[in-house]
Amino acid sequence: MMDIPPFHGKLLAIGIATEKELPLRSVDSIAATAGWGLTGDRYAEGKGVGQHGPARPDQEITLIEQEAITAAGQVYKLSFTHLDTRRNLLTAGVPLNHLVGKTFTVGEVLLRGIELCEPCGHLEKLTCVGIKKSLIHRGGLRAQVVRSGVLRVGDPVLPAE
Repeated sequence: MMDIPPFHGKLLAIGIATEKELPLRSVDSIAATAGWGLTGDRYAEGKGVGQHGPARPDQEITLIEQEAITAAGQVYKLSFTHLDTRRNLLTAGVPLNHLVGKTFTVGEVLLRGIELCEPCGHLEKLTCVGIKKSLIHRGGLRAQVVRSGVLRVGDPVLPAE
């Protein structure tokens, strides 16, 4: 298993969508509930793509790095935002690919990385041609809420182990 490099990151933005194909909207803070997800988000409400019942652990919350969006835009000459990626949390200074199977905190909330969140054809259908290719292996992280709390833009993101 890969060790986590030391990091001290920051939560830059939060986005949720109330229905599966609606655009994400930005919020300044949101409740994250263990075993459930983000209050008001489509997955916590049982309305996510391919969802039949409560959110699975890998559907509770998704994260993406600002650095990945910047790099994808530069390399592929695309312009898109965190909300376009349909990931809930935008981070800076956090090595998300290294957090699979690891626990980390975002403010008072404890998360466990479940798996990489590779981009899919559905994302490209809802955004722009080329976004899927531009985010391969840098599409973010699916995570489970282990300890509930409120997430706030500006919260520190730190390893828990």
